[in-house]
Amino acid sequence: MTDKSDGTCEVNIVDEGAVIEVKKDMLPEDMTIDLSQIFKALGDPTRLKIIYALSKKDLCVCDIAEILDMSQSAISHQLRVLRNLRLVKYRKEGKSAIYSLDDDHVLTLFNQGIEHILHQ
Repeated sequence: MTDKSDGTCEVNIVDEGAVIEVKKDMLPEDMTIDLSQIFKALGDPTRLKIIYALSKKDLCVCDIAEILDMSQSAISHQLRVLRNLRLVKYRKEGKSAIYSLDDDHVLTLFNQGIEHILHQ
């Protein structure tokens, strides 16, 4: 027999205890918005490629542009988005800006996404 349910409840009975319990522990709105922005940034294939490249080695814009076969301008734009969300950071070495992941949390998010894809 096949389940033809669309995933909705067939009755409208609210578990008030469950609703109260979860509502009191909901994330604050500002935190939800910040988290949404991070996932939105991670939803872009180019930015994911940049994060992957930076997980292997700290790189300058020129290196990332060469790796991804894109213009330095396009890479700089993507790095700005990632930097504003504190997903990447840079340090100056002479005239070069060397980018790296901001911290281990970024790599953890990335790796957990990969694990989820591979888990089938």
